[in-house]
Amino acid sequence: MSAEDLEKYETEMELTLYREYRDVVGIFKYVVETDRRFYLCNQVDVKARTEAGEVFFEVSMSDAWVWDMYRPARFAKNVKVLTFKDVNVEELNPSDIDPPKP
Repeated sequence: MSAEDLEKYETEMELTLYREYRDVVGIFKYVVETDRRFYLCNQVDVKARTEAGEVFFEVSMSDAWVWDMYRPARFAKNVKVLTFKDVNVEELNPSDIDPPKP
């Protein structure tokens, strides 16, 4: 496989992922961003933890969809993430969900 073929494949995968996101975003209540992933979910709980003087975040989500083009199954019943980086949680409004019209 050439570099051009690989780039074309990844571009197609990203477009497919965006289309899936656009199709499913309306069934979720929250957007959660971590340093490694982007999630949609219906329940989220973020807890700051301290261990040995280090602070980290424990993020628990239910009914989640994961933005990751390399995962064969992007829906997950429960997700738990531990991270030392920032976590951003936003509640979606119905008007936020409508993608712009081309």
